[in-house]
Amino acid sequence: MRILLCNDDGYFAPGIEHLARALSELAEITVVAPERDRSGASNSLTLDRPLSLRRAANGFYYVNGTPTDCVHLAVTGMLDGLPDMVVSGINIGANMGDDTIYSGTVAAATEGFLLGVPSLAVSLCSKTGEHFESAARVACELIAILEKQALHEPVLLNVNVPDVPWEALRGTVVTRLGKRHKAEPVVRTLSPRQETVYWVGAAGAAQDAGEGTDFHAVHHNQVSVTPLQVDLTHNAQLSLVRGWLGQ
Repeated sequence: MRILLCNDDGYFAPGIEHLARALSELAEITVVAPERDRSGASNSLTLDRPLSLRRAANGFYYVNGTPTDCVHLAVTGMLDGLPDMVVSGINIGANMGDDTIYSGTVAAATEGFLLGVPSLAVSLCSKTGEHFESAARVACELIAILEKQALHEPVLLNVNVPDVPWEALRGTVVTRLGKRHKAEPVVRTLSPRQETVYWVGAAGAAQDAGEGTDFHAVHHNQVSVTPLQVDLTHNAQLSLVRGWLGQ
């Protein structure tokens, strides 16, 4: 089995090191990750300049681009053939609810999915990252399950793991994405040159976090697994818009 491993925190991040170490016992691993932290890069591709691919001392490859760039470059230009799976992570911080729209971690997995490869995005739900081994073990178990399935089409799974010891996890549940309140306002401040600058505000609190959501699962120390799709069509409004246009 061949796995392409990426992230959005950069090739030097502890999460990707933990995951590469764990997955190397299951498969042949190739790591292609951004050269720096690209959190929040979403599905952006770099089209205004060429990309460079370099190899670090630990064998990881890194790219001067986004997480999506990394997977796209690896699958369409670097690797000899399609990997059997794309795994993105382990991200420090949750990627639940509306976060998935902005997440570079989810975007890397999404690019694999769009290129026809089963893909996982794995996140550790805290800002400190104390129990990467729990998330790595979850990833290994899910990959082992997927490897046994006769998949008729690629899957895209968003996995969020509570930052607790393995023994404290209370199982794995399949969830839907919850929703957040709108983000906090931007923070306005002055630069050292006395110019007004703005910091993007924090994400809002969870609004839709009831049973069955990713927020609810993680709050109860359960691993959340959410199947994602890329079709953004609002099917329920097709007839409404047709009416506006007289169709």
